[in-house]
Amino acid sequence: MLKKRGILHELYTNKILFLMLLPTLIYFLINNYLPMIGIYYAFVQFDFNTSLFKMDFVGLKNFEFLWKSGKLVELTFNTIGYNIVFIFLGNVLSIFVAILLNDIRGKWFKKISQSILFLPYFVSFVILSVIVFNLFNYEQGVLNTVLQQLGSDPVDVYSKPKLWIFFIILFYLWKNFGYSMVIYLASITGISEDYYEAAKIDGANAFQRAWHITVPMLKNTFVILLLFALGSIMKGQFDLFYQMIGNNGLLFSTTDIIDTYVYRSLRVTFDMGMATAAGVYQSLFGFTLIMIVNAIIRKVNKDYALF
Repeated sequence: MLKKRGILHELYTNKILFLMLLPTLIYFLINNYLPMIGIYYAFVQFDFNTSLFKMDFVGLKNFEFLWKSGKLVELTFNTIGYNIVFIFLGNVLSIFVAILLNDIRGKWFKKISQSILFLPYFVSFVILSVIVFNLFNYEQGVLNTVLQQLGSDPVDVYSKPKLWIFFIILFYLWKNFGYSMVIYLASITGISEDYYEAAKIDGANAFQRAWHITVPMLKNTFVILLLFALGSIMKGQFDLFYQMIGNNGLLFSTTDIIDTYVYRSLRVTFDMGMATAAGVYQSLFGFTLIMIVNAIIRKVNKDYALF
């Protein structure tokens, strides 16, 4: 019977590998784990002149501004709803476009198309807000200019909350789907050509090859990206929402998320405790969700689970 080796033996045997891993461990320790001490801000009365652990402990008082606002359910619903749409529509669109690009045989056309689709990812949200404003401005926007040229009345888009559900989703996908598309395209290029050659011999067309070979092979990548995204499902795209909506109260019913509400509520008082309390609420919700989803995935197929 083989004697079980201890951790010290593993460290000695694979010391070179552990040394290579050391910079990564230090990075995560400094940037991800040490800052978690700041969670304590959520339970104290913040004071600029006092160190963290000498501040007055106030329990859950910092959380009250969220649930006493009367908007916590609406904010949570908006944040989760938008992120669910972003995750699933974004991944479906990315997979679809990645499959189309992979089937393109023209090398230069394929590279140019990929670059053009990826380019919006590098457009800042400030530039995006300028584009949106010039499209929908009531007096001189492109939309109303075209409508007036066609003999129709101008539309005040900035007073119609329901329209902005579509606009926010549309501009998010335009800006971000190219990034995940590149990830899926890289996964597709890793699929062995033998599968496709065998399918061609059996008479499968391009659609059948994509549906029965490419899509199942991308399942693992999709699940991993899904789990990563679910972990931050309560973290709204603050830059996107704030730059597009700003302080337009007419649109808050359909576009206000936790991040924008917390920013507007605390930008004057700058209460670190309340801001941290909101972050703790978001993080705990995301952590719980990812644990539940990962457990479900592990029961269905252990190979696709994160842990």
